[in-house]
Amino acid sequence: MKLSIDPDKCAGHGRCYDVAPRLVGEDDQGYGVVLDPGAPVAPELEGEARRAVTSCPERAVVLE
Repeated sequence: MKLSIDPDKCAGHGRCYDVAPRLVGEDDQGYGVVLDPGAPVAPELEGEARRAVTSCPERAVVLE
């Protein structure tokens, strides 16, 4: 599974990096960014990734 954030949908609420700080950080303007884009999510971090997805009100965070 891989985590991604659609920058066109992200409104910068910051919920994703609050609930998944080992996977998501913030850019200079407070928008969420995946810390290791394109890398598979480690099995032990899958719960954190799912929380990032469900915490986003715009559904900008995607786990595929």
